[in-house]
Amino acid sequence: MASIIIDGQTHEAAEGKNLLEATLSLGLDLPYFCWHPAMGSIGACRQCAVVQFKDEEAAREGKGKLVMACMTPVADGAIFSLNGDEARGFRRNVVESLMINHPHDCPVCAEGGECHLQDMTVMAGHRDRRFRGRKRTHRNQYLGPLVHHEMNRCITCYRCTRFYNDYAGGRDLAALAIRDNVYFGRHEEGVLESEFAGNLVEVCPTGVFTDKPLAHDYTRKWDLQSAPSVCMACSVGCNTLPGERYGELKRVHNRFNAAVNGYFLCDRGRYGGGYVNSERGLRYPGLRGADGKYEALDHHRALQHMLHVCAGGSVAGIGSPRASVEANYLLRLLVGEENYSPGFGIDEDQLVREVARLLQGTPATIPDLRAIESADAVLVLGEDPTQTAPRIALALRQSVRNRAFDIGAELGLQRWQDAAVRNLAQDRRSPLYIATVADSRLDDVAAASLSLAPPDIARLGEAVAARLAGGDADAPEPIDRGLFDAIVDALSTAKRPLILSGTGSGSAEVPRAAARVARALSDRGSAAMLSLTVPEANSLGQALLAGEEAPGLDDVARGGARTLIVLENDLYRRGPAVAIDRLLDAFEHVVVLDGLDNATTSRSELALPAASALESEGTVVNLEGRAQRFYPVLRPAGERRPAWFWLLATMVEQERPEVRDLHCFDDIVRACARSVPLLAGMQDAAPTRDYRNRGQRIPRQPPRYSGRTAMHAHESVHEPRPVQDEETPLAWSMEGMLPGTPAALLPFVWAPGWNSNQALHRFQAEVGGALHDGPAGVRLLAPAAGKTSIAAAQSAPFAAQPDRWLLVPRPRVFGSDELSAMSPPIAALTVTCLELSPADAESLGVADGDGLTVDGETTLEVRINPRMVAGCAGYSAGCPGTAGLRPLSTVSLRRADNWRRPRARIIGSDGGGRV
Repeated sequence: MASIIIDGQTHEAAEGKNLLEATLSLGLDLPYFCWHPAMGSIGACRQCAVVQFKDEEAAREGKGKLVMACMTPVADGAIFSLNGDEARGFRRNVVESLMINHPHDCPVCAEGGECHLQDMTVMAGHRDRRFRGRKRTHRNQYLGPLVHHEMNRCITCYRCTRFYNDYAGGRDLAALAIRDNVYFGRHEEGVLESEFAGNLVEVCPTGVFTDKPLAHDYTRKWDLQSAPSVCMACSVGCNTLPGERYGELKRVHNRFNAAVNGYFLCDRGRYGGGYVNSERGLRYPGLRGADGKYEALDHHRALQHMLHVCAGGSVAGIGSPRASVEANYLLRLLVGEENYSPGFGIDEDQLVREVARLLQGTPATIPDLRAIESADAVLVLGEDPTQTAPRIALALRQSVRNRAFDIGAELGLQRWQDAAVRNLAQDRRSPLYIATVADSRLDDVAAASLSLAPPDIARLGEAVAARLAGGDADAPEPIDRGLFDAIVDALSTAKRPLILSGTGSGSAEVPRAAARVARALSDRGSAAMLSLTVPEANSLGQALLAGEEAPGLDDVARGGARTLIVLENDLYRRGPAVAIDRLLDAFEHVVVLDGLDNATTSRSELALPAASALESEGTVVNLEGRAQRFYPVLRPAGERRPAWFWLLATMVEQERPEVRDLHCFDDIVRACARSVPLLAGMQDAAPTRDYRNRGQRIPRQPPRYSGRTAMHAHESVHEPRPVQDEETPLAWSMEGMLPGTPAALLPFVWAPGWNSNQALHRFQAEVGGALHDGPAGVRLLAPAAGKTSIAAAQSAPFAAQPDRWLLVPRPRVFGSDELSAMSPPIAALTVTCLELSPADAESLGVADGDGLTVDGETTLEVRINPRMVAGCAGYSAGCPGTAGLRPLSTVSLRRADNWRRPRARIIGSDGGGRV
């Protein structure tokens, strides 16, 4: 630690940090624009100017020099002035110059009230506008259905391009400049290509990039009710802050968690919550009559019918990897372990259970986000993480910079000196090797990228593991021997090697081979890391809950049960329609608990409306084994209730002894933790409902929340008493205590003078670090102490067959997830296709946009991919129209005679529509 003096006061600060970080960490206010804790310093905006003095005598005489705090390292004995006239005057002049061309349109700006520029302008002391000349104006661009563009508000801080290009790897947004005219946009208008473009909304300190879905149904930011939540769109489990108004979800913002998602979200997580507002939402229980039509019931009659169909105890249950651990636990308790299926897809079941087994048995570290970013050599086997676990892919982009940071450190450069480190390192990166069936969105930063069929990917992993274990294994065909040796050498010499795989390839042998590589590295004494992705938000939690003996979908009907209960699971996405029809026909009664109308609810006798993750509380377990709690941000409409409520009420009415002591949600959490050893720590994921912050609940509504009476004026002109939340420590009001709130319960960030998301530093132990009480959630898995056996992959070399193709899954970030695909902005970006190599397309006589029929049943649009392995056909797994396709099956392909090429899609509208 270094001792520094700021305006006559002595402070302790971490030596080597920049002064701006140190100042903010000390709780002092200093304006800034271009600096961002995740992206370092470039000194572009000049807004964080302070005066530095050579010694105490110079400080007394007021003789110092202006320096930029973000570019000045902390050193012991340094003396600075933040509030002296010279520093304050300079900062005031800088912000005035930045505001010369700003439109001053705060009353109509979508960023108003949550604008970093507003905060910094006030903080810098600029009040009166003196410029009377003509302002420079720009033409805005159409950037797609997610992000709205208002270029006239730009202050040229360069945050947008630094994030989009340097941090996220985008290539279609740039600073286009001539003389003093700088324009941040695309070379021509069109949809932003990066899967992380939505972060521009939070990164931009002004209103240049704003949330387009929110703008179409706008609500002032200070009127948004919020609560801590977890993204349900993939298995990463990013922490989110959904915003609600008038009973509808308006937007989703990032909730900082240093170990999971840091400062950023992918666009699927940010814009995929629109399903909550869908007209397909179920509000009331429905009972199918003899004519096939549903009669709406109240919850009392619905429970009575539930008791009727469950009478006699002959009940089976199918859980869901998108439902909470607690709801699945109660369903398993209701039907019995032998009659409970975790609800994985027919072809997914073995994959997820294998990943759970591998993670429980590996001696390698299961890394969080920060650990992934620290990796100095990475091998990716069979996974395109940008499509299956996007936030992990963004972390991998940062990991390749570790070589640059090492080079900079040799010359005394700090990690935050971003421009200097980039200029010094140029294209020198830490090694990242990728083996997938076709191209990957990380290929641009990879040392090498191989296109291999899944069997050959498994063989590559086995060969690497054998060589690392001391054997003389050589490169398997068709892999180049020199490249194979480079992979082995990079992993064996790395200090923190990472092996990443998962279920994305459709082959259980691929993650098994990855685990064997991690085992071999661990046996060599390396600090190896193993990260395995799974398909859904609670897939790993389901595998830990159900265990290895639970029946799959194919087996759930064999117990002879009379009634089937399906929990938040559209089974027609889990396998071919014929197989699902056969499954449901095997039962006399089918009860479905779900929040959305889908093909499975349409087959039910009784449909019970289950609250979504944004309307209820629950726990999910992410891909690293971290149990995290989510809380309701809006109250369920109509008769919708949390799934755990319906199931618990059923067992209470049955007078089951197992639930005699379960009176609230916390009781369910504790019961689950007691009865399932692998979930024993989940009760520590968040405080209980009795938690109070200095005697008060935690408010969901910010201090400036307005209109509470007006919203209910059609009912009464008197302000109603806020509804009491009996299940959580949160309040449905603005009354409560925010400072000191635990990370798991933090509903929003706000501090006096800091109305934007930049207020986060007031809740961190140090800027860029964890929140005051550490990351939210609790880890359930730890490296295995002893050796567990991992069977070697037995894959034969892949060989293309005449007139037959290996069907391989190609998940997509937009469309492969069931819930986010129902959100209109995400649906607009969804593309379902079949990818072929150029040689295969030529042999079939098809071109881009033509149709191909798979095994005479499913017809998909053709996309020619030069990187696709010949003899393989990649389908958009999980996207509409692909549920009947079986991964790694061998199929015939035939040109579709009556196929009509798809017309250009209208994916958004800015006054007339754009294609």
